[in-house]
Amino acid sequence: MRFTHLFILLYIFILFGCKQEKLQLIKIEGKQIKITNTIAANSEIESFTTPFREHIQKDLDSVLAYSADTYSKSDGKYNTAIGNLMADAVFSEASPIFKSKTGHNIDMVLLNYGGIRSILSKGNVTKRTAFKIMPFENSIVVVALKGTQIDSLTYYLSKSKTAHPISKLKLSLNKDYKIIEAKINGKNIEKEKTYYVATNDYLYNGGDNMTFFKTNDSLYVLNYKIRNALIDNFKKADTISPVRDDRFTQK
Repeated sequence: MRFTHLFILLYIFILFGCKQEKLQLIKIEGKQIKITNTIAANSEIESFTTPFREHIQKDLDSVLAYSADTYSKSDGKYNTAIGNLMADAVFSEASPIFKSKTGHNIDMVLLNYGGIRSILSKGNVTKRTAFKIMPFENSIVVVALKGTQIDSLTYYLSKSKTAHPISKLKLSLNKDYKIIEAKINGKNIEKEKTYYVATNDYLYNGGDNMTFFKTNDSLYVLNYKIRNALIDNFKKADTISPVRDDRFTQK
């Protein structure tokens, strides 16, 4: 009995004696290391990366077309030449891809005003131009929407009062910003008809509060970036001269 008590006491002593003390972080220190031209380049890394860098720069500076003027997204209230160019490029380049995948035609395009990140300058148009206009990795998706969801889309545009790029949609507002005309490919929007709307993955996921895309029949992912659509479109043009038109106006 005496030994039993002794073993119990020994066990308790070992158990608590081996328990590690909890450590707490009480302070973090650091310093800023500025990267400047005073830091010598690593010659081995430079010799390895230089050919790749030169190849990329040459590719980006390859001339694709010529821009007749300078175009900015601030050139118009409801539609701009550069916005029309981008939306029309997505329509023309994505349409055959979508047709081959589904047998359907794209009915219209809606992109976002904020997705235009640079002007299109007068002069040579290169791949670098496309990267400046669309630096993001946004891809084209096509969403199947009923006419009732298209009504939500046009209502959104009427309330935003912003030159979001559109193609094949014609929208007219009165002086009170009420919709007086809304047509797709020159025809009135039918409530129960399914329309195939090309947009980008950012907007489909609710970007710019375009939540109407989530109420849809189907989603088609084309694995085709908007920037690549621009590049492909530029390659087909000799001279680029987009214009503002009557696709989105206020009477």
